[in-house]
Amino acid sequence: MKPTPTQKFEVRLLQTEEIDAAVDLLGRQLSEHGVKTNLGKVRSVIERIVDDDRLGFVMLALAKDERPVGVALGCAFLGIEHGGTSGWIEELYVLPEFRQRGIGSLLIAEFIRVASALGWRAIDLENETGHQRAASLYERHGFTQLDRSRLSRRLVESGGESGRVHSARHSSDLKSSYLRRHR
Repeated sequence: MKPTPTQKFEVRLLQTEEIDAAVDLLGRQLSEHGVKTNLGKVRSVIERIVDDDRLGFVMLALAKDERPVGVALGCAFLGIEHGGTSGWIEELYVLPEFRQRGIGSLLIAEFIRVASALGWRAIDLENETGHQRAASLYERHGFTQLDRSRLSRRLVESGGESGRVHSARHSSDLKSSYLRRHR
């Protein structure tokens, strides 16, 4: 979305040469939330999404001077609740000094537009408990609060190999091996 003459920001799909900027912004977000992670793994996820749009997409918000000031990362999934491919706003972040200027709203609006164009059936997200300002922003864009809580279980310790996508052949081999052992 190109800025209008009165608008100071542009939101667009991340380009390969902008991956460093997205890694930096997401690293800042995770640090703000006290999440320790390896930025190399963040980069790997972003590179894979940029290389294969079936996995999702990444949006970048830029100031008029082309400075990256915000990012949104979405991951696709196939599910029965929404009846097909849907997505998850995995991360949405705006630099603190650029908040309260409508950038988050621009990111969400463009995210919804791209997700719709990709044929996603719905978009899910999580919001930290008590983060009412963010909840209000999402609600202004049509998101509704669900009567659920989210749980998580780590399958690989943070030092190990995680997030590795297997090829279809490899996944098929894994399933076959599992079924042979558990019959």
